[in-house]
Amino acid sequence: MKTAIVGAGINGLYLAWQLSKAGHEVTVFEKKEKIGKEACSGLFSERILEFIPESKRLVENEINSVLIHFPKKTLKICFSRKFFVMSHFQLDNLVAGLARNEGAKIILNQAVNSLPEGFERIIGCDGPLSTVRKKLNLAELDYRLAIQGFVSKEDKSDSVETWPIKSGFLWKIPRGKEVEYGIIAKPSLVKGVGDENKSSSSPFTVVRVFDEFLRKRNIQVERMKSALVPQNFCIPANAKITLCGDAAGLTKPWSGGGVIWGLVAAGILLKNFPDFLKYQKEARSFFLPRIISSKICTVGAYFFGFRFPWIIPTKIKIESDFLI
Repeated sequence: MKTAIVGAGINGLYLAWQLSKAGHEVTVFEKKEKIGKEACSGLFSERILEFIPESKRLVENEINSVLIHFPKKTLKICFSRKFFVMSHFQLDNLVAGLARNEGAKIILNQAVNSLPEGFERIIGCDGPLSTVRKKLNLAELDYRLAIQGFVSKEDKSDSVETWPIKSGFLWKIPRGKEVEYGIIAKPSLVKGVGDENKSSSSPFTVVRVFDEFLRKRNIQVERMKSALVPQNFCIPANAKITLCGDAAGLTKPWSGGGVIWGLVAAGILLKNFPDFLKYQKEARSFFLPRIISSKICTVGAYFFGFRFPWIIPTKIKIESDFLI
């Protein structure tokens, strides 16, 4: 089928690769002049190899656990599947090459302000502020703001560190040849680190909380980047036009990571293609229970972590991509 994909991010490129491989005529429209997402931690579970086996050569470091530093207790979360640290930019370009090799046409520097004409199917993979989603008059998504910076220091440890804050957390990721620090939280005002159980009339913006965190630890980062992280399931019941990845709000409620969730949704889409209504129904059945249960678990962890930390075990093992 003649198919248009709006957005050359990882989901759009993966779909272009697989649909072209299956014999469909695919055109990808990308508004940027080059392929590759730069504002992303690139922390993916080993499931990434099930979708893109060739990505194994991009691994910079391996992560087996995360330390969560609540004010009065530190928890160690061990993952049932290890995480790989990769360059999202390189991953996108790798998959773009695979898609082109299968015959997909990728048009760069091509902003899409209206739905492409002359196509039998249209797939919106155009990120948090999706034009396709807006053209379908769908509800706006919820957003969090993510900011990251880097320190030129070799660190090959196998554990990430996080510091919970209201509506998000700060992090430290050892990337092998460098260390990444970052924050994700709602763009609205949030309180400072460790202030969740205190009454405070001096709120900080996300940027100020990040600056405060770095200043207290005498950390100077470089190459600062930022991005919006969407959330909320948003796949239309439309026979010819659909959404996938960030455009559909498919990110983990607890971490904001969206690559594996987006690829899982892409797999569901490919299985049902070209029936977008079956894709919507199956994706809804798969993701909604996981989104709801994950939100409940996240709220519970924050509540007990800040107020009753002694109730939570010091060491916990969880599934890497789906808490339940």
